[in-house]
Amino acid sequence: RAAEMAVLVVWLLLSVCSAAFGQQMMSPCDSQIYCTGELLKQVQQAKLFQDDKHFVDMPLKASPEEVLHQFWQQVNATAGGTLSQEQVKVFVEGHFSPPGQELESWAPPDWTDSPPVLKKISDERLRSWAQALNDKWKQLGRKMKAEVQTSPKRHSLIYVPNPLIVPGGRFIEYYYWDSFWVIEGLLLCNMTSTAQGMIRNFLHLVQQFGHIPNGGRVYYVRRSQPPLLSLMVEKYLAHTKDTTFLRESISLLETEYHFWQEQRAINVSMGGRDYTLNRYQVPVGEPRPESYMKDVEVAAGLDEASQRALWSELHSGAESGWDFSSRWFLPGPPPLQAGLQDLRTSAVVPVDLNAILCRVEGLLASFHRDLGNTQVAEQFQAAREERERAMRAVFWDQEVGTWLDYNLLRQRRNRAFYPTNVAPLWAECGASAAETESALRYLEENPALSYHNGLPTSLADTGQQWDLPNAWAPLQDMVIEGLAKSSSPRAQELAFALAQRWVRTNLAVYERYQGMFEKYNVEGDGKPGGGGEYAVQEGFGWTNGVALKLLDLYGDRLTSSAGSFLPDTWTWVWVWVFLLVTLA
Repeated sequence: RAAEMAVLVVWLLLSVCSAAFGQQMMSPCDSQIYCTGELLKQVQQAKLFQDDKHFVDMPLKASPEEVLHQFWQQVNATAGGTLSQEQVKVFVEGHFSPPGQELESWAPPDWTDSPPVLKKISDERLRSWAQALNDKWKQLGRKMKAEVQTSPKRHSLIYVPNPLIVPGGRFIEYYYWDSFWVIEGLLLCNMTSTAQGMIRNFLHLVQQFGHIPNGGRVYYVRRSQPPLLSLMVEKYLAHTKDTTFLRESISLLETEYHFWQEQRAINVSMGGRDYTLNRYQVPVGEPRPESYMKDVEVAAGLDEASQRALWSELHSGAESGWDFSSRWFLPGPPPLQAGLQDLRTSAVVPVDLNAILCRVEGLLASFHRDLGNTQVAEQFQAAREERERAMRAVFWDQEVGTWLDYNLLRQRRNRAFYPTNVAPLWAECGASAAETESALRYLEENPALSYHNGLPTSLADTGQQWDLPNAWAPLQDMVIEGLAKSSSPRAQELAFALAQRWVRTNLAVYERYQGMFEKYNVEGDGKPGGGGEYAVQEGFGWTNGVALKLLDLYGDRLTSSAGSFLPDTWTWVWVWVFLLVTLA
């Protein structure tokens, strides 16, 4: 126990130093309104809005210099230097506009009411639903107003040159990893121009920042999300064979890759050898602007150094996309007794992040071969092969029979279930035939398969949204696609069974609530998910994209109900006639 406490103290000191260093080295967002500073602090502490994101999405009515000047004038004239809630309310109303006004609705010009995916769907009820999903691209389309480009400092929204598809709900801007599944859905609907425009937006961000921010706001710039840009390009090329676009993009794809290698790499010692892998680690020791008071409250009672370390871990958890999950908690003895103060995201070397980067290295090798750059292709191929060795050494657990996250603090693998434990199948990275068969048995024997509404994100019910009982579309897709790629008939049938479960869950909730949601509850008779820092959101970009993908893949087999027939109106009429005649 004493040794473990010593390790924790050392880790805390390193985290504090990292957070302090990062404040100097990783601060492309210097906004004293949207990212840091006294104005942000006093407005968020006044709790004017139910959601902290509301304020940092509000555009300025004047230049930031003028707004800050007037704020400090009022602060300096106030006893104690802290404005009252009413003073803050009046100030915000006078200097800020409501959020969302920088964007306008946009109907994609390449949208069509009869995309090819519809022709693959045999079930009439599913086909009608797919038509509604296709219609949602028009509902979620957005275009930036010119003022975002001409007066960028008056907006937290980061300008990009092309229109886009937003996730929906409170997420009124673009998000990085969400967009991968959105783009897949767009391509299945033959909306290649819209998809290319979104990819070009992300390339534009790499050119501007050296990486892709978590989302389209300046307060997201200091963190990224799972690096799926090269995979977006791969999907686009599969539909278009546009080698010219690849040639234009390749250097920026490499730039993003190098960000992860230079800013998010970690050495792990295993079996007497050091391996380089990647993790999520954002050295920013301040509250997240869009969740400011939640971060302040969760750090209450800690000393200043510990607060900064915790805020860095919260940023890192947000970078993972899993904000938040017991996956990032410092593990304790069962039953799990941990919360957000126990967050140690940067201490986890995640299977899925490294599987994605393994895929990226393979794609960059393939892209360079296609472009005739043989020597560079060989370098990326060697990097992929080295990562495969590292993943096998660090993540593969022979006893459990699958890949597991590695905890740097505990110096051991985390045996808890997460769908990402089989992410190497999806990424086609380093999975031998024997390992694929073992991972299949791991899934088949896992209690996670007992939930009929989808694969849960974990088996720990913590109240966090990336835990039980929630299920998320991208994780369903990773598992299903990974199994479907296998040559094993058992794996392929499990892939179909999981696809059938997920499609029926999405459809049932859609018909009950007339909406598509970001997450779903695997328990009960089907409803949207819950937990976490905000109410469940409807829209919803990546859920729609995954649903369309599964309908495209299995449209000739999927059914909308468990029976062999559709319970339409005439079916029920004949059932009642039969029952009446029988009873008579």
